[in-house]
Amino acid sequence: QVQLVESGGGLVQAGDSLRVSCAASGGTFSSYAMGWFRQAPGKEREFVAAINWSGRGTYYTHSVKGRFTISRDNAKSTVYLQMNSLKPEDTAVYYCAADSDYVGTTQEGYEYWGQGTQVTVSS
Repeated sequence: QVQLVESGGGLVQAGDSLRVSCAASGGTFSSYAMGWFRQAPGKEREFVAAINWSGRGTYYTHSVKGRFTISRDNAKSTVYLQMNSLKPEDTAVYYCAADSDYVGTTQEGYEYWGQGTQVTVSS
């Protein structure tokens, strides 16, 4: 059983940067693919970024390409999402997810989920 705990969310202004983290425990972190998803008020949860077990494969939704960077530190069992040039439309609860067999954009493919961290971007 894998436990995921997100941290680092907060209130920032448009154009600012923020890094959210997701610490994993209870499993072999280096064998899991990791993903970040987000859910804005009144909207469905959507894919943001994903990274394979080694860190050499990364995937992004179009709206964050060039602004967000996903990375992982297997020694610390932590995955990061560096968010630059934030926009008000990036406001959402950000969730990390993990799976031992799946790396991709579909949330149904991920078995483990964190509780989320709120990111609010003011204009």
